[in-house]
Amino acid sequence: MTKIAERISGLRELMHKHQIDAYLITGTDPHLSEYIPKWWKTRQWISGFTGSYGKVLVTIDEVLLWTDTRYFLQATEELKNTGIRLMKDRVPDAVSLEEWTFQNLKPGNKFAFDGSTISTAEADLLTSKLTANGIKIEFDLDLVGQVWSERPNPSDTPAYEFPLIYAGKSRTERFDMVRKMLFSKNLDSTIISLLDDLAWIFNLRGNDIEYAPLVSAYGYIDLENVWLFINPDKLGPDFRTVLEEEGIFIKPYSDFYSFLTRLTNKRIQIDPVRTNFKIYRSLSDRNEIDNSVALITKLKAVKDSHEIDNIRNAHEKDGAAMVYSLFWLYQNIDKENITEIYIGNKLNEFRKKQPLFMGDSFHPIVGFGDHGAIVHYHATDQTNVCITRDNLLLIDSGGQYLDGTTDITRTICLGTPTTKQREDFTSCLKAHIALATVHFPVGTKGYSLDSITRKPLWDRGINYGHGTGHGIGYFLSVHEGPMSIRTEFNNEPISEGHLLSNEPGIYREGEYGIRIENVILCKRSPATEFGEFLCFETISLCPIDKHLIVLDMLKPEELSWINQYHETVFQKISPHLRERGILEWFRLQCAPMRLPDKILKN
Repeated sequence: MTKIAERISGLRELMHKHQIDAYLITGTDPHLSEYIPKWWKTRQWISGFTGSYGKVLVTIDEVLLWTDTRYFLQATEELKNTGIRLMKDRVPDAVSLEEWTFQNLKPGNKFAFDGSTISTAEADLLTSKLTANGIKIEFDLDLVGQVWSERPNPSDTPAYEFPLIYAGKSRTERFDMVRKMLFSKNLDSTIISLLDDLAWIFNLRGNDIEYAPLVSAYGYIDLENVWLFINPDKLGPDFRTVLEEEGIFIKPYSDFYSFLTRLTNKRIQIDPVRTNFKIYRSLSDRNEIDNSVALITKLKAVKDSHEIDNIRNAHEKDGAAMVYSLFWLYQNIDKENITEIYIGNKLNEFRKKQPLFMGDSFHPIVGFGDHGAIVHYHATDQTNVCITRDNLLLIDSGGQYLDGTTDITRTICLGTPTTKQREDFTSCLKAHIALATVHFPVGTKGYSLDSITRKPLWDRGINYGHGTGHGIGYFLSVHEGPMSIRTEFNNEPISEGHLLSNEPGIYREGEYGIRIENVILCKRSPATEFGEFLCFETISLCPIDKHLIVLDMLKPEELSWINQYHETVFQKISPHLRERGILEWFRLQCAPMRLPDKILKN
């Protein structure tokens, strides 16, 4: 029996003991994090699936895993020989977890989950649907914790203060910002459970989670006081003294839920999408709950001028590291065996040479040939392949710097690309330019911009399954809300100061993948008689592979954008390049291109 089968068998024994017919494992932590500490990697432990999104449902007869298009190919591989069935989520005609459970459980059956690892919104949807069919619900049962005998210990790494020179605003200033919003909404307080929100409001950073400088903790702020719930061992005596002198009450992490049970007759703001169900259940009976987007999440998403200046600086450094990496690859492709993992390590090596570098912002995605079609491909010793000149190479990576978080993707060809590859690349580039150059009215939502981006691909009958743009933190999480640019409805408008990705793609299963990603900053555009408008400034700085571009497919204004972008890249990155050889190569990568005469005449 495999380890996965043994784990599922052990879980089913507990389910039988508790008379449970279906048990849900969401695979996240009590803070609903995307990237989580090893202690909370329950989904990976029970299924072997390593993607960042997915839910596992264990019944007496079946085990099913729901995930989205980013991970269909990866999940197919990782679930082989486990007996776990892949269920495709967030695609047309998909059977959702709620629908499947409603159809397959009978009245009187019991459905259970750990309420601390599911959002209030998801739990409400599940419970309302299932209880309507007579299914019993157990809200607060951690069975995985009982059967996972070798579960890793929680992180004991210390937290540290994010220096004011980079933070820009003090904790007191940020507390005041939150209190003004609470007062304007006639609220008493708000819960802080998202780790990036907590890090931002407390100017606190740590290493509890790989790739994100976050600390596992909770916060609570009302109109007069602030509480921080954290493992006491994580705060050194000097840092703890500073926090306490600022009037912050420091309590053990384990005291958080008992603290909540003592709150009564409060008007408390809770984000149902970003707050776990156990928190909501601890408060809802005795308090008035305002269900709305987390105040701190909204504040954090709008970068101020201090943050923007630092973010631009971080992207210059990161661009230099990218250029050094690409130059090294071009120089050495025929000299040594270069693998996907080797390239990921080299990217980190060149980033380490940049000032204020603190680590990668996510595991590098280096996919050669058909691996590039796996959207969140993660090279392992078993899948790692050598890079050659006969296919496309997709490189998606990013860095954490004290002055910013980066995320950039480039697709290159070291040999002679096919006509199909060049046409696909150019279509993807046209989609990228469509978003980079759009002007849109204040109040526009991300799903409207998503359609504008996809049109050059839709015109060729091409689409991609992931979002077009996600928010990006400031030395925080590489994926940040509340805004997004994707097909799904999101009521949060794209606003001035929002930092997002621009990453359309084309993925041909078994052949290759293409993605072109830059970070963009939302800015004011000149107003017209029709109102206020916004636009984007591209922040990422790295050449786009010109010999993959079909010039005949470009409009003059699209080529003008590329040439202007490359001119900016050269001006900002060239001062960071010291060696003569790389500067000459870099100059060629950024040299302007010219449309054929026949295009110009038309």
